[in-house]
Amino acid sequence: MSLKKYSGSCHCGAVRYEADIDLSAGTGRCNCSFCRKVRNWSIIVKPESFRLLSGEDNLSFYEFNTKSSKHHFCKNCGVRTFSKGYIEEIGGSFVSISISTLDTADLNDLIEAPVWYADGLNNNWHNQPAEIRHL
Repeated sequence: MSLKKYSGSCHCGAVRYEADIDLSAGTGRCNCSFCRKVRNWSIIVKPESFRLLSGEDNLSFYEFNTKSSKHHFCKNCGVRTFSKGYIEEIGGSFVSISISTLDTADLNDLIEAPVWYADGLNNNWHNQPAEIRHL
């Protein structure tokens, strides 16, 4: 385990956070209807590993019919920085951090980070979908 503290932000800098992350443990992409449209690449951490530093008043969120996740984004620049939710199949409460918003991640760490593809579209979280090239 290679836990490191990373900081991240939205594009305009109004929303800032830090999180304790082990990129070597794996990142994820999903084929659910939301993740597919936003081309999500994220890493999931437990809520206690995530700290919102500033910009809470600049955050809004989108929550679709499953009510399993609130996808937070900056009201100023529109960048989706993280999601919070609860999905029993992936370990309960979580924060899913958008990899693209990590400001202090080393490029080599990102390149070497394993990627897991989840079949969220079919609530089959522990198996990869048959097709992943579009994700």
